[in-house]
Amino acid sequence: MAGQIVNIRRDVDDKFYRYRMPLLQTKIEGKGNGIKTVIPNMSDVARALSRPPTYPTKFFGCELGAQTSFDEKNDRYIVNGAHDANRLRELLDGFIDKFVLCKSCKNPETELVILKVNRSEDIIRDCKACGERTGVDMRHKLTTFIVKNPPVKAKKSKKNKPSGEENGEKGDENADVADNDAGGESDDELTRKIKAEAAELNHDATIANEDWSADTSPDAVQQRIKALEGSMAATAILGDDEGSDDDANSPYSQLGRWIEENVGTEDSKTFSINIYKKAEELGIEKKHKAVSVIVQALFTENIVTEIPQYVALLAKLCTSEKHQKALLGGVERFVGISHPEFLTNSGIPKILMAFYQVDLIEEEVVTQWGTHVSKKFVDKETSKKVRKASEPFLKWLAEADDDDEDEE
Repeated sequence: MAGQIVNIRRDVDDKFYRYRMPLLQTKIEGKGNGIKTVIPNMSDVARALSRPPTYPTKFFGCELGAQTSFDEKNDRYIVNGAHDANRLRELLDGFIDKFVLCKSCKNPETELVILKVNRSEDIIRDCKACGERTGVDMRHKLTTFIVKNPPVKAKKSKKNKPSGEENGEKGDENADVADNDAGGESDDELTRKIKAEAAELNHDATIANEDWSADTSPDAVQQRIKALEGSMAATAILGDDEGSDDDANSPYSQLGRWIEENVGTEDSKTFSINIYKKAEELGIEKKHKAVSVIVQALFTENIVTEIPQYVALLAKLCTSEKHQKALLGGVERFVGISHPEFLTNSGIPKILMAFYQVDLIEEEVVTQWGTHVSKKFVDKETSKKVRKASEPFLKWLAEADDDDEDEE
């Protein structure tokens, strides 16, 4: 269970939900009156919630009527007494509901702000997602601790901040992500011509021979009208390709669930066609985020042997550098969340090699990805682990490039 990642809102049963955190771990130490519960990964959990680790630890103490202690220098957070991990996880859900989630949109992307009203002080949750400011229950004992120990705002990095960026963006995003990263969001699409969809296909595959638009029968026309309506609805929800995919009912989540429910029910060529048609119906067949969802939902632990079966589908979807980066992001989520065993068994280099050999990722794209840690698809620590595990493939790429130069 160590290293397991769960949704911040555990009532959301959606593996594509964006906001995730490490599962809270506990360790019982001592005996008799000196027994205590140590929370070894409290800092990681608190970081995912954008709260100081002292806040949830103190919350546990308030709810359990127990003394708490913090040693921030040595990263030790302790609740006196022996407490079951499941009980503390339930209490953490309560902390998230009371002091993290926006009361309006239930999004965890909030900051705590202390406002002085006359001689009293109020604590509000300032939501960066919907803009609402909602108060917390000032009767809770934790509020006194928060007022005495106010949250420290993270300083924003000007070095990595793109020109024209709004001041409301989260400060730690730029400080933690390396220069030029932004996870594939900053590419200049005007510098790249979108390749014709047919040219992207493996013409020997069924998916290439499928007539995607020529059928003019009444049923086909109605299907295209439905797909167009789906596309317009998706645009209304998401705004553009940078839109939110956090909603459990977003087109991306619907696509992911549909793939998982139907995978294995038909041969790979037919399923490839149906995946594309489903993405088209949802209006996201050209969106780069759809690629990362497909990678995570479609493949199993046999991904290396499965990639050639779906190369035509992925080639049709990956029409730009941004799509390639989304594919790599899907690999990060596939490995970091669904199949962490690939982090330790040399599996990632084999996965990258499989994609590289069928021309789904270019050398320049994967090389840049390998040197830029990003929090776009997984948490920062997982992103580092994935890139660390990818080093054999990246080294092979660099050496192969050097050999080519020597031959010239």
